[in-house]
Amino acid sequence: MPHSQMNNIKKMVKKSGTSFFWSLRMLPSPKRNAMYTIYAFFRHIDDIVDGSAPLKEKMELINAWRQELSNIYDKKVPTTDIGRRIYKNCMRFKLPKEEFIKMMDSISMDLPHPLQAPTLEEFNRYCRGVAGVPGSLTLRIFGCKDEKLIETLSTSLGRALQITNILRDVKDDALAQRIYIPSEMLDKAGISSREPETVLVDKNLAIAREELARLAETDYKTAFELLKTLPPKEARPVRMVAAVYKRYFDLMKKRGWEIISPKPHLNCATKFCLVLRAFLGY
Repeated sequence: MPHSQMNNIKKMVKKSGTSFFWSLRMLPSPKRNAMYTIYAFFRHIDDIVDGSAPLKEKMELINAWRQELSNIYDKKVPTTDIGRRIYKNCMRFKLPKEEFIKMMDSISMDLPHPLQAPTLEEFNRYCRGVAGVPGSLTLRIFGCKDEKLIETLSTSLGRALQITNILRDVKDDALAQRIYIPSEMLDKAGISSREPETVLVDKNLAIAREELARLAETDYKTAFELLKTLPPKEARPVRMVAAVYKRYFDLMKKRGWEIISPKPHLNCATKFCLVLRAFLGY
């Protein structure tokens, strides 16, 4: 990947949020470049799935990436810029191939149709892939060696962060014909429809959102306790991201789950303070 492309990735990361950007900027160059590369891979697969290409072309591209990952892990010459960057920047950290596959499989759950009211089992698999995998890879890059801790922390925190996104973006998702709230939670709230725009205006949506929020609260509690067991250098960047997401979650909870718009907002000064406090270990 040419230097100009890496600069473009840095710009994308900066747009993704203050917490994520500054947590990476504080890393040594090899770890930072590995994180930028994983972010580029994630965005690339996401763009394929959300793009306007025909379904057949999307599936061909996803399958081509499966082959590219096989080439990388078989120590064959990668055929793409991102593939070569993965080989150069990421392999030194012994990142498992299965994690990249989980990521692709979960993002691809929106094919051939947008995900609508998945079962709780499907929901957990989705969260583990789209949010748990980045956490798993990140912890390894930061130096964590405890496989059990990596799995438990990345799964709990990943699901908490993804639920926060889902609760925050419920209106946008519904308008894009997606509804990520598990079917079991919709049933418990008395919502029988699975049509996203109908669910969006159902009077019981707040009940389903609150049920999903309780799951996130448990996950945040678990994750923050686990972070205390990590050495500061390994925990610090993760804690910085988690602190900002948790503030978004707390803002939504405080105003009430019946409110879906506007999205909660944090200004740059607030984000910086949260990141700084997390960096200092408060």
